[in-house]
Amino acid sequence: MESKSGRFPFPFQPYPIQESFMEALYTALDQGKIGIFESPTGTGKSLSLICGALTWLRDQEEEKKREAARLLDKPEERDAVKEENSNSQLSEPDWVSEFVQKKAERDMVNKLKDEELKRKKREERLEMIRHNAQLRYDMKRKANEDDEAVKLLQLSREGVESESHDPEEERLIVAEYESDDEATPKSRLCVDDDDEDLEEDHVTKIYYCSRTHSQLAQFVHEVQKSPYGDTVHLVNLGSRQNLCINPEVIRLRNVQMMNDRCLEMQKNKHEKREKAPDLEPKRRRGDAKATCAFSGFENLMAMRDEVLVKVRDVEQLLQHGRETHTCPYYSTRMAIPAAQVVVLPYQSLLHASTRKASGIKLKDQIVIIDEAHNLTDTISAIHSTEISGAQLCRAHSQLSQYCERYRSRLKAKNLMYIKQILFVLEGLVRTLGGKVGQNPNTQSCKTGSELLTINDFLFKAQVDNINLFKVQKYFEKSMISRKLCGFVEKYEGSGVQTHSKNKENRRIEGLGRFLQTLQNKPTDVLEQQVAVEDNPIMASPMMLVESFLFALTNANKDGRVVIQRQACLAQSSVKFLLLNAAVHFAQIVQECRAVIIAGGTMQPVADFKEQLLFSAGVTEDRILEFSCGHVIPPENILPIILCAGPSGQQLEFTFQTRDTPQMMEETGRVLSNLCNIVPGGVVCFFPSYEYEKRILGHWESTGVLQRLQSKKKHCSNAGSGQTGALLFSVVGGKMSEGINFSDDLGRCIVMVGMPYPNIKSPELQEKMAYLDKHMPHVSGKSPGKALVEGLCMKAVNQSIGRAIRHRGDYACIALCDHRYARSGTLQKLPQWIRSSTHTHTTFGPAFASVRRFFLEKRQRPPL
Repeated sequence: MESKSGRFPFPFQPYPIQESFMEALYTALDQGKIGIFESPTGTGKSLSLICGALTWLRDQEEEKKREAARLLDKPEERDAVKEENSNSQLSEPDWVSEFVQKKAERDMVNKLKDEELKRKKREERLEMIRHNAQLRYDMKRKANEDDEAVKLLQLSREGVESESHDPEEERLIVAEYESDDEATPKSRLCVDDDDEDLEEDHVTKIYYCSRTHSQLAQFVHEVQKSPYGDTVHLVNLGSRQNLCINPEVIRLRNVQMMNDRCLEMQKNKHEKREKAPDLEPKRRRGDAKATCAFSGFENLMAMRDEVLVKVRDVEQLLQHGRETHTCPYYSTRMAIPAAQVVVLPYQSLLHASTRKASGIKLKDQIVIIDEAHNLTDTISAIHSTEISGAQLCRAHSQLSQYCERYRSRLKAKNLMYIKQILFVLEGLVRTLGGKVGQNPNTQSCKTGSELLTINDFLFKAQVDNINLFKVQKYFEKSMISRKLCGFVEKYEGSGVQTHSKNKENRRIEGLGRFLQTLQNKPTDVLEQQVAVEDNPIMASPMMLVESFLFALTNANKDGRVVIQRQACLAQSSVKFLLLNAAVHFAQIVQECRAVIIAGGTMQPVADFKEQLLFSAGVTEDRILEFSCGHVIPPENILPIILCAGPSGQQLEFTFQTRDTPQMMEETGRVLSNLCNIVPGGVVCFFPSYEYEKRILGHWESTGVLQRLQSKKKHCSNAGSGQTGALLFSVVGGKMSEGINFSDDLGRCIVMVGMPYPNIKSPELQEKMAYLDKHMPHVSGKSPGKALVEGLCMKAVNQSIGRAIRHRGDYACIALCDHRYARSGTLQKLPQWIRSSTHTHTTFGPAFASVRRFFLEKRQRPPL
C-alpha cells in the first residue's frame, strides 16, 4: 500500500510524522544536504529511512534513464551541449574548437551508450536469475561438483614428498623497496587481478551503517518487508568473522589471524594459477600452502548475482554460501559495484583504510549513519589505539629475528626501514621505563601516568628525527606486518626444525624460546590476568604497532598520547587519543552527495554540529535538521522530575552525597513506593556499575530488597501480590541501548541520579581543554563543560527511550535528581518528553500523579 500522497510506497498507512520524515529525507538527498534526523525509537525510523531513500533512488535512476534517452535520441539535445562547449572554447581557432566539440560529443555519447549497455546487461542477467529456478539449481549443482573436484585433487596430492628447499620462505620476504614513491610489485599483492571489470559508475548507491550487527540485521529485515524488498539490489557486508565459511579459517577465532590466513590462501591460489603445473615444486605431506575451496571464481560470480537478486541478512548469506560451497565474504564484496544499497558496520565506513580495503567508493554517493547519537565518540574510539609493553617487546624481538634471518636477502631500503622501525620500538619501550631484549614480565617500572602532545611524546621517545609518514608508506607497500605474522607462525614453537642444528635454526629456536617466555603463566594473580589479555591468538602484534604509528601522524593539536606505567613493563601501555573526530569525518562529507545522520535522539544538536560538522568544513546552509515527536499521544507518557523523596530528603546524587546512607535509604523508599503502584515491569538505571553494587549491597543489608521482592520479582506469581519484575541496570550498559521493554515489560523507567562521566579522567580533561581552546563559546558557556553535560544527557535520553516502543504503549519516566529541573538540562531532553515533563519539589504530588496515570490507563480500553 502507498501513503496518501502516493509518493512513498509503504507497507501500511504511515503516520503523519513518518510522511514528514520521508519528505524531509527526500529533500536532503535531492539537494545534497547533510541531514540531522531525530526520530524517537518506536516511531518506525528504519522503515521511514528505507522507503524515503529508496523512493529518491528510484526517481533518480528513472531521471538518469530519461536524460540518457534524450541525449542519445535527440540531436538538438547534443547541440545544446555542443553550444555550451563552444562557449568555453572561444579563444581557440575554429578548427581546434570544432575538433574539441566533436570529440567531447562523441565521448559523451559513447559513455552513455556504454553505461546503458552495462545497465541493460546487468538487469537482464539478474532478472533471468531471479525467475529461473532451473538455472539456480544448475549453479548450485556445479558448485557442489567443483567442491568435490577440489577435494579429490587435494587427496591425490597427499603423500607427495617435498624437495629439499622450502618454498614457503619466498612469501615471507618483503618485496624489493627501491624508493619511497615506488609502487609495490603487482605480483606481491593479494588481489583478484583476473576479476572482470565490475565498476559501473552510473549505479548510485546508498551506504547504510549502524553500530551493531543486530541493528544491521534488523534493518535488513525491514527492507525485506518493505515494498522495495523484491526489487532492490542490497549487499550486506561483514567481516570474515561474520561471513567466512572455511573451517580452517574459522577455527582461528582471532580477527587478524583469520584475515592473514584467508589472504595467504588467496595468494596461493593466484600463484598456482600463474605457475605451470610441471614447474610447480613438490611439497611434503602436511604443507600449509593450501588454497580455499570456497573461492572458485565462477562460483563467486554466481553467488554475487544471487546476492543482488534477493535481500539476505548475514545468517541467510552464510546458509546460501554453505549450500553452494561459495565464500559469502568475497561474493558480497564483488557485488558492491552493482548494488543499490550497501549495509555495513560503522568501522567499515568511518575508517579510511578499512573503507578502501572493502572497495567502498563514496564519491557522489549517499551515506546514512543510523544510531548516530554517539557518532563523535565512535569516530574518536575507532581512531584511538593502545599497545602494551609486552606487545612492544614482542614486536621488537620478532622483527629483530626476521631481520637477522633474511639480512642477506633484503635490499638496502628494506634494511633501512626495518632498522628505523626497530629504533622507534626501542624508543616506545623506553618511554615506559623498560628495555627491549629482556622479558617484559620481569622488568619493573615506576608507576604513574603521563599525558603528552604528539610532538612532546616523539621528543620523549627520542624518535622525532624519524619521518613517520615515510615509515607509514613503507608499512603499506611492503606489508611487513603480514610478512612478520607468517614468519612467526612458521617458526614459533614446534615450527622450528629441531632436527637441524645449524646456525640459522639456532637463531630461530632463540625466537621460539623468547616467545615461550612471554607465554609462560606467571604466578601472581594480577599478572595471570594480564597474561591472558596480552596473549592474543594473533601471531604478531606488529599490526597494533602499525596502527599506533599511523595515529602519531595526526596533527599535533588533534591528538594526545597517554603513557600508563604499571608495576611491570608488560602491563604498562601507551595509548593514542584522538581529540578531533572531525578531521576523519571531513573526507566523508566532502566526497558524498549527501550524508544523513539519524538517531532516536540527537540532542544536544548544537554541540554535535559544532564539534563534528562545522569543524569538518560543513557550512550552515548545507545542514538540514529534522526532529519529530513520538507516535504516541501525549497522555500516554508521564515524565516527572523528583526533587525529593518520601521523607523530604532532597535527591542529589553527586559524588559527595550519593554514597551517604541517608541518600541510599531515601532512594530505596522512592523505588518501593513506585513499585507499589506500577502495574508491570520497572527498569531502574544507575549511573555506574560501582554505584549499583554499592547501593544494592546497602539495600540487602537494610531489608529494602526484601520489600521490593514482595511486589516485583523475575516472574509473576498469581495471587501473590506481585505485579511484574524489577530490573536493575546501568546507564551506558547493554540494557540502555537496543533493548526494548515494550508494554508490561517496562511501564516505568527510573533514573537514579545524573550519569556524568568521570570528570577526573585525564582523557576527558584533555578533550574538554581541546574544545575550550578550539571551539567558540556559546552564550558564555564553556564548550568543555557543554561536552560533559551533553555526554550525560545523551546517556539519559537513550535509557529513557527503552519503554515506549509503539503507538499504543504507555509508561512513566521518573528522573530522580533535583538537577534535572535546571532549564539548561531540561532543554537537552527530547522535545516529545520535555513538553510533557512535570517537576515535583515534594514526593506526595508526584506519587499521586503516577497513581492517577496508571488508574486511567487501566480503565481505558486498549487501542
